[in-house]
Amino acid sequence: MKTRLIFSVFVLASVFWACKTSQLELNKNVETEYDTTIAFGSCNKQNVENKLWVEVLKHKPDLWIWGGDNVYADTDDMVKLRADYETLLANKGYKALRETTEVTGTWDDHDYGLNDGGVEFEAKKGSQQLFLDFLKVPKDSERRYREGVYSSQIVKALNGSVKVIVLDTRYFRTALTDDKKNKNRYEPGVYGEGTILGEKQWQWLEAELNGSDADFNIIVSSIQVLSAEHGFEKWSNFPHEVDKLKSLIKKSNAKGVMVLSGDRHISEFSKTKIEGVSFPLVDFTSSGLTHVYNGFTSESNKYRVLEVVPELSFGVLKFNFEAKTVLMEMRGVGNILQQKLLQTY
Repeated sequence: MKTRLIFSVFVLASVFWACKTSQLELNKNVETEYDTTIAFGSCNKQNVENKLWVEVLKHKPDLWIWGGDNVYADTDDMVKLRADYETLLANKGYKALRETTEVTGTWDDHDYGLNDGGVEFEAKKGSQQLFLDFLKVPKDSERRYREGVYSSQIVKALNGSVKVIVLDTRYFRTALTDDKKNKNRYEPGVYGEGTILGEKQWQWLEAELNGSDADFNIIVSSIQVLSAEHGFEKWSNFPHEVDKLKSLIKKSNAKGVMVLSGDRHISEFSKTKIEGVSFPLVDFTSSGLTHVYNGFTSESNKYRVLEVVPELSFGVLKFNFEAKTVLMEMRGVGNILQQKLLQTY
C-alpha cells in the first residue's frame, strides 16, 4: 500500500512538472501583442537592389514612413527627377509594400535635388510637386498649394492613436556654416541666427503639438536632431533650433514625443532628458536601405545609447497603448534583429 502511494505521488508530481514546464515553454514562445506597428527608412538608391522590402512586409506595418533620400537624383532637371521616382515606383518590392501599406514621409537633399541644399535651391517648387506625385498626394490637397512638404496624420487603433508629424528640413533651411577650424564639413553657426524650419513651419509644428491628444507623437526629421558632434548636417548646426524644439515639446504637454531621422548611412539610438518632461526624448536614426557607411569605425555622440549599426537597416516601432511602451527595432537583411530599445512613456 505504501509503495502504491509513493508511486501515485511520483506520477502526479511528474504530470504537474510536465504541465508546468510545457506552460513555461508556451509562455516563452508567446510574443507581446502590439496595437500598432510603424516602419521607416531612408537613403534608397533607386538603381540599386533593395533587399529589405520583403523584410519590411513581414512586419505588416500600418504605416511606412520615408525618412528622406528616397531616390538619388541630385538634379534641377525635373524630367530626370520624375524618371528617378518612376524607377522606384516600378520596383516590385516597393509596389508590394504600397499595395498593403499606407505611405508618408519627407525628402532630404538628394531627392530634394541639391546636395546639402536648402532655401537657395531654385528648382524646389517643381521638385515639391514631383515629390507629392511620388506620395500619391491628391491634386486638390492643400499640400499642393503651400511651400514645403511638411504634413501630419493620425494612425488609429482600437485603444489609442499615434500622431505622425513629418517635417521639411530643406525648403526653408538657411545657409550652413563651413568648418574652418577642423576637418569637419560644417560647424554650428552663431546662436540665434538662421533656421531649419522657417517661421511658418515652426508655427504649424507648434499648433500640431499643442493640439495633439494622441497617445504618442512622432516627429520625422530627415537629419539627426540629437547627435551633435559629427561634422555633417544636423540640427545642432543651428543650436537655437534644437533648444526651440525641446522647449516646444515641454510647453505642448504632448504625450510620448519621439524623433525619427535618417541621412547618415548608419543607424543608432540617441536619448536625452528634457527638464520638465516626464519621458526622455529618443532620436531613432535608421539609414540606409540600399547602402551604408561600410568604413565606419567610430564617432562621438554623447546622447547615444547602445551601438552604431553600419549595416543595411530599416526601423520598426511597435506600440503598446495599455503599457505606454514603444519597442524600437533595427532590422536588417533576413529580418535579423540588429538592435532594440524598449521605451516606456
